[in-house]
Amino acid sequence: MHIADMTMFYAPASGGVRTYLEAKHRRLRLYPGVRHSMLVPGSGFRQNGGIYEIPAPMLPFGRGHRFPVRRGPWRETLRALQPDLIEVGDPYMTAWAALDAGRRLDIPVIGFYHSDLPLLASKRMGTWFGANMSGYVARLYRSFDRVLAPSQVMAEKLETLGVPNVHVQPLGVDLRAFSPTLRDPGLRDELGLPDDTRLLIFAGRGSREKNLDVLLQTAFLLGKPYHLLLVGSDMPRRVPANVTVIDRFCGVAEVARYMASSDALLHAGNQETFGLVALEAMASGIPVVAAAAGALPEIVPETAGRLCRPLDARNMALTVRELFTGDMKALGRRARAHVEAQHAWDAVVAGLLAHYHAVCGSVAAPVAVHG
Repeated sequence: MHIADMTMFYAPASGGVRTYLEAKHRRLRLYPGVRHSMLVPGSGFRQNGGIYEIPAPMLPFGRGHRFPVRRGPWRETLRALQPDLIEVGDPYMTAWAALDAGRRLDIPVIGFYHSDLPLLASKRMGTWFGANMSGYVARLYRSFDRVLAPSQVMAEKLETLGVPNVHVQPLGVDLRAFSPTLRDPGLRDELGLPDDTRLLIFAGRGSREKNLDVLLQTAFLLGKPYHLLLVGSDMPRRVPANVTVIDRFCGVAEVARYMASSDALLHAGNQETFGLVALEAMASGIPVVAAAAGALPEIVPETAGRLCRPLDARNMALTVRELFTGDMKALGRRARAHVEAQHAWDAVVAGLLAHYHAVCGSVAAPVAVHG
């Protein structure tokens, strides 16, 4: 089986979609008879290890993202590759190019609904745009042979729009890259903090949807000995005294070290379609305090963290204090055990292959275990 993935959500500082595609690409190599190709935007036509770059212009202020404007190059690359199925990971031009190629090649096309486009449009441009985007999303995703959503809340949104054949397919976390073994006792000294500091962390882009103002207010209300570490690009500069900002894109190894060396993750986002950073924190052996909104309640069990009222810094601060009255090490161990059982990438890829074989009407390959 030859699987072709394509998306515009692929750039040096990309988030969950790139993580998903690269994890899938690595693991599908372990399956006999399975080939995986990725089509992503780039500065020119290039191919390396099954990853095909298609020329697309840079987005102004887009942190390295490119926006494809022509279907032809994508469609023709797919026709040359002759895959058995196509999966598309964004709702823009590449999605329509995939549908065009699918019809011409007479193969199934799967749409993975990674981002809540109507909600983003409503928040940034107003309810009129959001309503129009709802119609657009409904029309596009009704065209796919199968639709995958990373969480139940996202699947329900699509079903409300009248999109049929939606299946929940949770994402995974790299259990080797994020591990409690990466804990560095020297991090507090590196940050100029006392050894008894209760270190909280959030890692990711400082986009509006992350509600970083709530995290800053939470840190202010907590005061010492709590300290918040913000890691990622576009972070705020004016912060309370008990907040440290690392305002740049950090690679996986660096983020994983910060995660494992902290005591808990704080996540105030109320629009998460999945919440990969919460999985990364739990894989690192630390519990999570998150807003009870979006997909976060689906992936943060009570055994591995706590949920608080969305957009309520006082309630988040109270929840953090309550968390620290418990056995933090035991919470961290249970968090790690939860992601090992529910979100290992090998299990995720096996689930994806079941979807692929279902739409192709073929027999599943034996499950490969990542060594």
